[in-house]
Amino acid sequence: MKTKALFRQLAHTVANNGKSITVTVDGEQHSVDSSMSVAAALLTVGPASIRTNVADGAVRGPYCMMGVCFECLVEVNGVPNVQSCMMKVADGMVINTISKRS
Repeated sequence: MKTKALFRQLAHTVANNGKSITVTVDGEQHSVDSSMSVAAALLTVGPASIRTNVADGAVRGPYCMMGVCFECLVEVNGVPNVQSCMMKVADGMVINTISKRS
């Protein structure tokens, strides 16, 4: 399910770092700040929902942002079930949401 991004990066944080990199999310290229985690990048570029609950099909997305809840699992560069909140983005990174793979 395609959903809109719910967050945006504050202008002063972009100005302080200034280095943008390119990541591919579900086949679409996006420019993101190099200091972001994968989860933060997903929240700013979309999709807001990155997986579905296996029990009832409800959509899920990054929640705790500190590696406790496991709601932010994605595939990164072919490696499945990566906690996106615990990984920093890298130039050329390929991110596939579990919703996209299903």
